[in-house]
Amino acid sequence: MASRYVPPPFDAGTRTWAEAVPLGDVPLRGAALWGDSEAIVFPGTRWTYPELAEQAERTARSLLALGVRPGDHVAVLMSNSPDFVRCLFGSAMIGAVAVLINARYQGRDLTHVLADSGAKVLLSGEQSGQPFSMRERIESALDDLDPMDPAGLPTASVPQLRRIVMLGELPEEAPPVHTTADAFDALAETVDSADVHLLRRRVSLRSIAAMMYTSGTTSAPKGCLLSHEMVVRNGIAVGERLDVRRGDRFWDPLPMFHMSSVLPMIASLYVGGTFVSMQHFEADAALTLMHEERVTHAFPTFPTVTQALAQHPRFAEVDFSELRLVNNVAPPARLRELQKLWPNATLVTAYGSTETGGCVSFSEITDSLEDRTNTCGRPFPGIELRVVDRTTGETLALGERGEICVRGYSMFEGYRGDPSLTTDKTDDERWFHTGDIGSLDKAGRVSYHGRLKDMLKVGGENVAAVEIEELLQSHPAVSIAQVVGVPDPRLVEVPAAFLELASGHSVTDREIWEWLQGRVATFKVPHYLRFVEEWPVAATKIQKFRLREQLCAELGLAESDEV
Repeated sequence: MASRYVPPPFDAGTRTWAEAVPLGDVPLRGAALWGDSEAIVFPGTRWTYPELAEQAERTARSLLALGVRPGDHVAVLMSNSPDFVRCLFGSAMIGAVAVLINARYQGRDLTHVLADSGAKVLLSGEQSGQPFSMRERIESALDDLDPMDPAGLPTASVPQLRRIVMLGELPEEAPPVHTTADAFDALAETVDSADVHLLRRRVSLRSIAAMMYTSGTTSAPKGCLLSHEMVVRNGIAVGERLDVRRGDRFWDPLPMFHMSSVLPMIASLYVGGTFVSMQHFEADAALTLMHEERVTHAFPTFPTVTQALAQHPRFAEVDFSELRLVNNVAPPARLRELQKLWPNATLVTAYGSTETGGCVSFSEITDSLEDRTNTCGRPFPGIELRVVDRTTGETLALGERGEICVRGYSMFEGYRGDPSLTTDKTDDERWFHTGDIGSLDKAGRVSYHGRLKDMLKVGGENVAAVEIEELLQSHPAVSIAQVVGVPDPRLVEVPAAFLELASGHSVTDREIWEWLQGRVATFKVPHYLRFVEEWPVAATKIQKFRLREQLCAELGLAESDEV
């Protein structure tokens, strides 16, 4: 007798089954399904799906010619570019691990990551308009490297690094230790494409696709091992939640060494959309790109980027008629203000971390404005969230604040070289303890309230840094506020605030202090105020520990006194 079961329709919003492929299959799948549709757009470069697949495969062949094999680590150090895209997918095709390095790293930071990651090959490049030489930055970091020696690698500082490839334009007198773009491309001719696809078919979903170093907002960065399943399934989940459809054009200027760019790119490529990016964010160029490409989704995400767009004199001239969705991360009051910039688009926000897949929840476009600004939405299907008491580990009631814990397919595979830390942060039931303070509402939406390490102890009173930050950011002259704790001989710890002013505004520290009176308990008022124009950042997050270090050094506090 025929079955009466009727399967759900094949629709991204209602699909009940999980679908994923290894990361290296994503461009090939797109080429098979979407023909000559545009996959990737950068200023001056447009790749169709078949062109993206061809570029990725050719990169994979060149890597094989250099001796890269499944499981080897391939470091990628460059700004956003088509080269970055092909290096990511090309490495994944042969089962190598793409180590995505913060393009701002230099000196000891760069040396540390190259050595710690065990990278066998470093793929980098010079790009027009880049304000520095990446080649010189690499040579400066590796001070035991002789650039004039063709056999100068490996060195004592990076004992596993065998080759440095510069994919951008190099001057004719480039030191011989570097492999030029032409030489790298020519290596592909020595390897048959069948060799790539034999290795590609052997890649398992839970094998490691990439390694990213956590942002290090409160400590030094750590290498996170990310599986093919984690990266691809979470990219698909982002696309489903943000209603990314065939033919959509998704603008994202965020760095490609971060999940905030990788996930939207996969979200677009998985449904036949077009991912639109740029080398470096610059407001005028960004508005031109958004206007010309008629983008449907915008991912400025951070207030600094959004405000640069909104405050540009040409903002009102840009055609946003196709724009359906904008992502931002900010306190609720600020999000409601940002929604007014694009009244015909839906503003959403998110919660996540590198260890949990980059993103575990997003607002839903059907949520009310209140829910989209006061919470970070429900977790993706297949991901569980709970909020626990930090001391007892007991699950807290709805609305109560505690530590956010995450479990599901999106979990990372651990910290490289530090299994004890992985064990410390993952309990026996495989819940990852994020170190974030949050709460859940009755619909399962999560709200983020700050970091546990951002809880200050002022004269015995618990003070949440995020509470003071949100209050300061409600001042009309303040664009961004960051609060840290610094040592105090009487109170043990006191709050200090760092402020970036909104464009066209000025205010004194005395005016800020006077404004705070009566708005917050006196023990929560910052003892120190500092105005900043440039923040210490890693990836896309402000490094609070750097702010604390700077202020402690300024105040002459001994390192042993720092909290």
